[in-house]
Amino acid sequence: MGNRIDAIKLLLGANIMFYVVTFLVPDMETTMVNTFALYFPKNRYFEFWQFVTNMFMHGGFAHILFNMYALWAFGTPLLQMWGGNKFLVFYFLSGIGAGLIYTLVNYYQFTSMYNEMIAVGISASDIQRILETGNYNAGNIEAFSEARLVDFYRIFNAPAVGASGAIYGILVAFGISYPNAKLALIFLPIPIAAKYFIPVLIALDLFSGITGVSIFGGGIAHFAHIGGAIIGFLLMWYWRKRAV
Repeated sequence: MGNRIDAIKLLLGANIMFYVVTFLVPDMETTMVNTFALYFPKNRYFEFWQFVTNMFMHGGFAHILFNMYALWAFGTPLLQMWGGNKFLVFYFLSGIGAGLIYTLVNYYQFTSMYNEMIAVGISASDIQRILETGNYNAGNIEAFSEARLVDFYRIFNAPAVGASGAIYGILVAFGISYPNAKLALIFLPIPIAAKYFIPVLIALDLFSGITGVSIFGGGIAHFAHIGGAIIGFLLMWYWRKRAV
């Protein structure tokens, strides 16, 4: 039993340590973000280890609070069922998979926009200036909407942080393992069975990721959530198939 408890304590402790160093140690925030958050592969700050380390970085107190609460609340029953080693394998595979899927979606969007910008006559040097400074001339806006230019800049420069991808994998595993457990959102305090609640939550992320209309606020990596859910589902399917 101690091993099972230690697995969640280990994750909680690592996340809290990264948070403390990032936000409470003077002059460390920029260094921590540039080193451990997940950047777009063409960005100069990108490193392969960021597919792991971004899971321990968070954007603020509310971000880490909700993620760590979810880790404890939904992870504890799984930990008791699986044991520490299997739980950690599932957690890290879900989180890494989430980062990979998020990056692939971003790469596709970035490449599509880059090619469109070239096609409408925006020069490669202008594109590079947009990526480096965020500045663009009036001609760029006429040929390519301002909102899309902002998205283009954000994909390249905004790093992804948070354990949410791994948490969504945990949510899917919880929903499959305990489908009739009753859950409720803060703004919708009506108990709903996990087998309905979790798919609806993922569907809302998919809607936001496709449309850009974020129901839960801005700055959310919706496709990382979806990626974690996909990997979590595939792992559960594979493990259950092997157990038959």
